[in-house]
Amino acid sequence: VTSNSSACSTGNEAVIDAMWHIRSGLATRMLAGGSEGASPYIWAGFDAMRVICKKFNDRPEEASRPMSASAAGFVPGAGGALLLLEELESALKRGARIYAEVLGGMVNCGGHRMGGSITAPNSEGVKRCIRGTVADAGIDPRQIGAINGHLTATYADPVEVKNWSTALERGPEDFPWINATKSMIGHCLGAAGAIECVAAVLQLYRGFIHPSLNCEDLHPEIALYERSIPRKAVACPDLKIVAKAGFGFGDVNSCLIFRKWEP
Repeated sequence: VTSNSSACSTGNEAVIDAMWHIRSGLATRMLAGGSEGASPYIWAGFDAMRVICKKFNDRPEEASRPMSASAAGFVPGAGGALLLLEELESALKRGARIYAEVLGGMVNCGGHRMGGSITAPNSEGVKRCIRGTVADAGIDPRQIGAINGHLTATYADPVEVKNWSTALERGPEDFPWINATKSMIGHCLGAAGAIECVAAVLQLYRGFIHPSLNCEDLHPEIALYERSIPRKAVACPDLKIVAKAGFGFGDVNSCLIFRKWEP
């Protein structure tokens, strides 16, 4: 049993840690994930930093607005998720239902430099994390069909989209799908990465892209990427590879790449 605590990157890091244990032969299978309770004491800290949404109290279903020009902060969420990671030979031997493969992952820290701080990621660190994950997965960046972003409905959303674009060397004309699970469930903090990894895997398994809600008024800084942001669910039976990122307090970055399982 191991435990990690990396703020909003925690769930992703747990999956990456399990991947490393299995790769190195230290484990055959591991449960990895994260959970977060509904605590007003935690939310009060974010409220003091003015990053929690207050502008849509009369229309709560519209409050979580990642990538929107009218985003006014994140909506707190609570929950948990677990993924069972297992060595392929073991999974096949017991006839397990395989949803996806974990191709690669990376964790790093921006060191609170070059614009990074305890509350904001260093973009250079983010891009190194994305590139390192692609290299670890052994794929070409153009094979990525979709990105499940961190995208919290704060000022950092346009920066994140641009970081992906630069790191993958894919401009607006050939940028993959990018969506925000937080638009539907809010920001579950320490559980966010694990829950959103499940979302990434289910999209691969079922061949669809889930919508990013409440971003009809796309932020002008990412207007060129509009074609890549789904406002409704999109059938995508040919979806093969999804990237998932998480960025946490302390300038901690994490990224994973999943591939659809095809026997």
